[in-house]
Amino acid sequence: MKRVVITGLGAVTPLGNNVTSFWNSLVAGVSGAAPITRFNAERFRTRFACELKGYNPADTLDKADIRKTDPFTQYGLTAAAEAVADSGIDFSKMDPFDSGVIWGSGQGGMQTFEEQVTEYVTGDYNPRFSPYFVPKLITNMASGMISMKYGLMGINYTTVSACATSNTAFMDALTYIRLGKAKVMISGGSEAPITPASVGGFCAMKAMSVRNDNPAAASRPFDVSRDGFVMGEGAGALILEEYEHAKARGAKIYAELAGAAMTADAYHMTATHPEGLGAYQAMKLALQDAQVNVNEVDYLNAHATSTPVGDLSEITAITRLFGDASSHLHISATKSMTGHLLGAAGAIEAIACIKSIETGLVPPTINTNELDPAIPAGIQLLLHKTLEKKVDVAISNTFGFGGHNGIVVFKKIQ
Repeated sequence: MKRVVITGLGAVTPLGNNVTSFWNSLVAGVSGAAPITRFNAERFRTRFACELKGYNPADTLDKADIRKTDPFTQYGLTAAAEAVADSGIDFSKMDPFDSGVIWGSGQGGMQTFEEQVTEYVTGDYNPRFSPYFVPKLITNMASGMISMKYGLMGINYTTVSACATSNTAFMDALTYIRLGKAKVMISGGSEAPITPASVGGFCAMKAMSVRNDNPAAASRPFDVSRDGFVMGEGAGALILEEYEHAKARGAKIYAELAGAAMTADAYHMTATHPEGLGAYQAMKLALQDAQVNVNEVDYLNAHATSTPVGDLSEITAITRLFGDASSHLHISATKSMTGHLLGAAGAIEAIACIKSIETGLVPPTINTNELDPAIPAGIQLLLHKTLEKKVDVAISNTFGFGGHNGIVVFKKIQ
């Protein structure tokens, strides 16, 4: 099978609206959490989130595209634009059917749905819906708009697997390029979930932290006092390219996407399996797919959302798989800084893994001051400070409501 490499990166995150600012904030241990400004959250159980700061879609999109797209699509277009520019690829010189887009979003146009339905029910019940209501709402519109922007006429669709969505997109793009069905794919995920209904729904589930007095310290994966996740928003994009094609055009190669796998917990609608059975098998299969042994993995970006059950089940799976190799493996949870971007989480965490390989820096977990005593000794959880370390192999874990487990493995290019 053909090899697949990453030749471009793009990001819009609560820590910065491009890859450089995102990465610099990540290794500096900056929290993106603050009180919600998008709507009046005074009566909500959780009143803070990791919002984008200073993002203006007009910086990268024209007025027509802004008018007819939901924020989740705008974030995707912005991240994709940075990734394309970073890759230096000229799609006009390629067969348009050789390139495509596989993009993910867990919720799609939530803001559009809320605004239009609210306007209907608070008005006189005349159906004055926008002609863009459905196109803005549907989850596949980000992939469609990205393909239109660059004239990509190959494979194009959207993955949805809750918080494992972006890794699902990467796995599918990897497969198509490996099989020779595409030469270049724009892949990633975007999410714009900081809306009253989305925040309210997660509040009702008691899934989010309620540390309203100290938002910046709320996301604290593995800490004994963790009380839920912090919602985030944004997008991440990768240019995935067939290795020989990238070499032929002299592209900068960040890393190789060496393997991926998915499993299902088949256990509960929203909770991970307490023994991490699906997570264990997904990690095992992804490493097999990448032809990597457990003792070769240098860094693992944990899904760890700062929930009481989820963090422990993931650690259980990691301990079982890596065993004695855990002493070499460093683990961090960057959601302690970015919050949880739901369907876009895997996209920005993939960038964190790739940048670790490129720079030899492993970002920390912040806010974790007292480890949960249920976490076994010997696990190398990187806390508070960035680590300088040669990273040849990095793995990114994502798990989603519905029992979805999606794992991707990145390697330094050889």
